[in-house]
Amino acid sequence: MSACAPARATDSTRSERHHQPHSPPSGPHRRFRVAGADVSASIAVFLIALPLSLGIALATGAPLQAGLVAAAVGGIVVGRLGGSPLQVSGPAAGLTVVTADLIHRYGWRTTCAVTVLAGLAQLGLACLRVARTALAVSPAIVHGMLAGIGVTIAVAQLHIVLGGTPQSSVPDNLAALPAQLARLDPAAMAVSALTLALLLLWPRIPGRAGRLLRTVPAALVAVACATATASLCGLALPRVDLPSWGSHALAGMPEGPVPGLVAAVLTITLVCSVQSLLGAVAVDKLVASRPGLAGRVGRSDLDRELLGQGAANMVSGALGGLPVAGVAVRSTANVNAGAVSRNSTTLHGVLVVAAALLMVPVLEFIPLASLAALVMAVGIQMVSLHHIRAVTRHREVLVYVVTTLGVVFLNVLQGVALGIAVAVAVALHRLARTRITHEEKEGAHHVRVRGALTFLAVPRLSRALHLVPAGARAVVELDGSFMDHAAYESLQDWRNTHTAQGGTVELTGRRAGVTIAEPGIPSRLSGDPGATMVTGPLDGPVGPVDSPDSPGSPDSPGCRCRPWTPWRNHQCHRPPTPPTPPPTGEPGTPGGGTGGAPAEDPGTPVEHPATSAEPAPSREPAAYGQPAASREPGGPGESGRSDDLPGSGDPDDVAGPGGRLNGPSRRQLARGISAFQANTAPLVRGELARLAREGQRPSQLFLTCADSRLVTSMITSSGPGDLFVVRNVGNLVPLPGEESGDDSVAAAIEYAVDVLKVRSVTVCGHSGCGAMQALLGSEPGGAPTPLKRWLRHGRPSIERMAEDSRSWPRLADRAPADAVEQLCLTNVVQQLRHLRAHESVARALRAGALELHGMYFHVGEAQAYLLTAADERSAVFGRVGTAEVSA
Repeated sequence: MSACAPARATDSTRSERHHQPHSPPSGPHRRFRVAGADVSASIAVFLIALPLSLGIALATGAPLQAGLVAAAVGGIVVGRLGGSPLQVSGPAAGLTVVTADLIHRYGWRTTCAVTVLAGLAQLGLACLRVARTALAVSPAIVHGMLAGIGVTIAVAQLHIVLGGTPQSSVPDNLAALPAQLARLDPAAMAVSALTLALLLLWPRIPGRAGRLLRTVPAALVAVACATATASLCGLALPRVDLPSWGSHALAGMPEGPVPGLVAAVLTITLVCSVQSLLGAVAVDKLVASRPGLAGRVGRSDLDRELLGQGAANMVSGALGGLPVAGVAVRSTANVNAGAVSRNSTTLHGVLVVAAALLMVPVLEFIPLASLAALVMAVGIQMVSLHHIRAVTRHREVLVYVVTTLGVVFLNVLQGVALGIAVAVAVALHRLARTRITHEEKEGAHHVRVRGALTFLAVPRLSRALHLVPAGARAVVELDGSFMDHAAYESLQDWRNTHTAQGGTVELTGRRAGVTIAEPGIPSRLSGDPGATMVTGPLDGPVGPVDSPDSPGSPDSPGCRCRPWTPWRNHQCHRPPTPPTPPPTGEPGTPGGGTGGAPAEDPGTPVEHPATSAEPAPSREPAAYGQPAASREPGGPGESGRSDDLPGSGDPDDVAGPGGRLNGPSRRQLARGISAFQANTAPLVRGELARLAREGQRPSQLFLTCADSRLVTSMITSSGPGDLFVVRNVGNLVPLPGEESGDDSVAAAIEYAVDVLKVRSVTVCGHSGCGAMQALLGSEPGGAPTPLKRWLRHGRPSIERMAEDSRSWPRLADRAPADAVEQLCLTNVVQQLRHLRAHESVARALRAGALELHGMYFHVGEAQAYLLTAADERSAVFGRVGTAEVSA
């Protein structure tokens, strides 16, 4: 073996280059290899970039070659130097307004010089390693900036679509619109309408043919069809004019007032940097959502990405190109097309260079009206309804609207500055906004505080507290996450004075028990929604007072009941205590009937599979908030009876013909409902009222196991109205038919697909499934119990697993742990096959209106896997990482 092989294997600086164990060592002239996936992805991105680059150059008023130069430089330079391997850079629509304004004010050569200086500024920022500070900008400001740019682009290009010439600003374009409508150009309108129609309809072609046709980008199809139509019909329209490259204008010395040029450099630097860095983060989310890519493509290095963008802007500006930034449309297309390395981005830049040199005669047939319609559509898409809903949900509409209007009517830099100012003002308003109310109810004076309690609210707090008469009972309800020193001292002084006058003070929280922590430290929320606070001096942390029924109270020693939170189920955890030997002859003793089985440890919650074939008998768990503590004879419990058994002395705990009517389980149920009514119902009442008015419109049918550990809404991050859920033992889908079918599951499938028009159906299995364990351990014969009759629908999964092991479904990153996990995976694939046999599903699949998904959830790891490949011979479940929200 070569002596240098180990050194090469451990060289951390070459982590991106892997060699086979017996490959020859690298020589000084290493062969450049490009994966086939990168080649196909680069072609797809090139077909999108070519018309968009020409359209953006047209929208800015720059020479059309400038768009091709920027696309080529963005692909080659950023592709090799950037920190985000799969992000594609080039002339971006977000820079259209800025560049057009610069060209209008200073001319093209000075604009190129400004681009070079902006690239130099980006290099300086990259050396200072401040790239991540761009992520501190409020999303409402970024979305508002892009929406303002989109409005400006759309209004300007509308004039070209109608056959006219755009003005320099949105107000001027709006003022000139009536005159433009009076002199329409029918040929330009026809070509533009054809382009817009194809852009809208091409991605929506249904069926298998639509999936095949959609591999060709809609932008290319629209421009090509519009060009062919204009040429065949002999329409006299302005077309693309690409002068000889020998006459292409390069950058010159900047000319103009220094303050204006500095502002221009700052604007280009800001927009390019923020758009590129946020785009890199979005690409990371796209990569993480694709299990096959997550292990091959590393996370973006934002400082290196800023370095690559700066170098690209310097080169593009020097060569007479537009400013360069990361482009979301091309990056998304790159990832979706299957790119696996930065080679796809670089190769796309090489293809743009080839087209700019060899395809000039073809490109000059393109009508300008078609390119204007394409760019106008891009501008309209920049005003995203998804972004508007997001900022509305987070109550940042004001920031979004102010930024958008500032960009539209002023300029990008001033619009962003206005947005930042409004965002800061909104944040300060929320910090300072505190609602303090006082009311007398049921003999007690309630002072309610909503929001952060800071020194700004101390005067109003003091006025409300002094409305409480001396010697009265006071309840101070704190609903906030922060209390500063001034408020802390004010509340402490009033409390000491009030208790000294014979009054009582209770401090509580509306949503959770609030503990007053040290001054200036966010207060801690206790788990019990009903906890009240100690009324002693406020010279230290204040803890909750436990009610007699609450966990941890003297009547329930040692029990720590945790209520439900998003990540903790409520379980009663008791410290382990030595078990009390049961009377002779009872189960669990040598003289009993179980062979000396040890008693359960009361300190450990016992998990029983929710779908076990023959569940073992177990004691009923203690009720939440009312633990059943064992008591010795002669103690407080008397007679050694436990509170969780009938006849324990509770007059409400009575047994009837149908079982206990008011036992611990009922009290646990009532407590859970009460917590919902107090805490959750006020938050979801508006949404549920809307769903009650409009009816349910779920997006997918989710068919999963009845196991109690699977919380479908939690693992899918869904809410009311999102999922139409069908649960049964083993997530089985019986085949349709009189003998083997099941009307309940079949009816749910038919209703979801034909009536609710769901767009997808997901079959979800899980680890440790009791039904799969029962299938593996079942033996022929025996009484045909309902469970055994139901599990016969899982027999095809057993038979499928008995086939050649090479066709077994598998996980992408590891082998199945055991036969049960292997059967769980096989069962998901088999039930998807059963699902296709249902007529309603088959009909929707043929129409292209439905998608089927397989999912596996590992309970112990809290890890979901999605079926990424599912033919008859191979099925692979890929690990799901960070979810991609929006492209």
